[in-house]
Amino acid sequence: MIVLGWAVIISVFLWARLYSFSWRHVGTRDVLVLWYAVTGSFLLITILAVSVQSVRVFAELPRSTLLVGYVLTFFFTGAIRMAKRIAQNISLGNGSGARIRVLIVGAGDAGEQLLRSMQIGQKKYMPVCMVDDNKAKQGLAIHGVRVVGMVRDIPVVAKQYGIQEIIIAMPSAPSSVIRQAVELGREATIETMKVLPSVGEILDGKISFADVRDVQVQDLLGREVVSLDTDALSRFLRNKTVLITGAAGSIGSELARQVSTFAPSAVVLLDQDESGIFMLTQELNERFPNMRIVSCVGNITDEQKIERVFRQWQPHIVFHAAAYKHVPLMEADPAEAVRTNIVGTRIVAGVAGKLGIECFVYISTDKAVNPTSVMGATKRVGEMICQEFSGKGNTRFVAVRFGNVLDSRGNVVALFREQIKRGGPVKITDPEMKRYFMTNPEACLLVMQASAMGKGGEVFVLDMGSPVKIVDLAREMVRLSGLEADRDIQFVFTGIRPGEKLFEEALSAEEGTSATQHQKIFIAKLPSLDAASLTEGLRHLQEGLARADTQSLVDALHRLVPSYQ
Repeated sequence: MIVLGWAVIISVFLWARLYSFSWRHVGTRDVLVLWYAVTGSFLLITILAVSVQSVRVFAELPRSTLLVGYVLTFFFTGAIRMAKRIAQNISLGNGSGARIRVLIVGAGDAGEQLLRSMQIGQKKYMPVCMVDDNKAKQGLAIHGVRVVGMVRDIPVVAKQYGIQEIIIAMPSAPSSVIRQAVELGREATIETMKVLPSVGEILDGKISFADVRDVQVQDLLGREVVSLDTDALSRFLRNKTVLITGAAGSIGSELARQVSTFAPSAVVLLDQDESGIFMLTQELNERFPNMRIVSCVGNITDEQKIERVFRQWQPHIVFHAAAYKHVPLMEADPAEAVRTNIVGTRIVAGVAGKLGIECFVYISTDKAVNPTSVMGATKRVGEMICQEFSGKGNTRFVAVRFGNVLDSRGNVVALFREQIKRGGPVKITDPEMKRYFMTNPEACLLVMQASAMGKGGEVFVLDMGSPVKIVDLAREMVRLSGLEADRDIQFVFTGIRPGEKLFEEALSAEEGTSATQHQKIFIAKLPSLDAASLTEGLRHLQEGLARADTQSLVDALHRLVPSYQ
């Protein structure tokens, strides 16, 4: 009977793949599978014992033997399999050498996952305690680490427990809470503070120590967590072919990453930057191995090329992110701004409308409002082109307008970071200059959400929060670098550059907004479009390009966009 019983148990264990578990990383699900396997084994043994009672040896078997055997098998099997993890935790607790004493801010699901990840595989760090503003969690122990206070108690807790490093594990918390934790950490003279990225940045929702990064300026800028209608986005993107122009750029590449999480049938990446497209394709193929990624090198001003790409891959949705964006450079070369931002947009939109794709999404900017630059004026004309094509066929044309994106290529944050790294000075155009800022994932998620709700012809305006003084942004970046502004790093004010203004508006004076079902997305109420004037203005721009006449290009932009100054 014993031999038969063990044969049944081993067979069920093999079937349940218990011998394939990594017990170093065991979790609740693994223990449950063990329990199911042991229970199933003893149910089978009981059925066998009952069915062969006519055999003397089975008839004389005490029924309590099965119950005792069941309990002991589960206990000892689990204990043996947990021994490796227990021994590892003991070795981590008694490891040689000094370990960094860590305070975890946030005792929610993210904090628990982070704590477990640190205890499993981090010999360098020792989580000492946690703080959380939830009163119900005060005094609780999570994996042996106790919640000893609230966020406001960080200075006291840091001193009492000899904390050397703080990790903020609240990916869904508003930036005001993160900013409070950082300020209190500074008050406690903690030099190293790290943070878990936002939920939008952790695409798979699983958190480990590998996700932890240094606190960055975008964590402190007052941006709130983006809520999404994931069902609407899934209906919009799932099993669709999505083409992204300017895919190698900051916005285009982040759009590709975010779109790919909603399981489109294919993502077509179009850009003239072959190296950027190559690197992005490699990244997406690694992260989404079951999805088709198509790389296309080409210029949006090549109409024949664009039409070939559209006909070959037949996209359902186009995100048009290709554009020149640097204001001073476009002031120096208006022809290139017009050629790419206007002519290129009209070519891509025209092909999309002719072939009747489902949706065309134009990525605009707050610089299109009362523009003082060539770049801003060309982006406003791009919005007008979308208005022109809307309603002429089956394609929905929508535009989405937002502000500066943190850490995009050539952005002020990247420039400041490089200047601080060199030891200064940090160069700022004007002490009163303000800008709206968004994080890259937030901007792209809201672009996708607006696109899903668009009916055609709308210019969506994203809620960009409060404007940020550029000088305050620079000072915060200096502090995050462990330095002191005006002492370690000097500031130099260089004056406003051509085409710039002190403050960017989201709307012009004649525009208003209407609300949508999403609290961070609005629809701009634009003046009605004069199609004849637009056609005439575009003709003048083409003539100016043909003659390489910069002044005629600027004059034509003034006629097309009367608010351009």
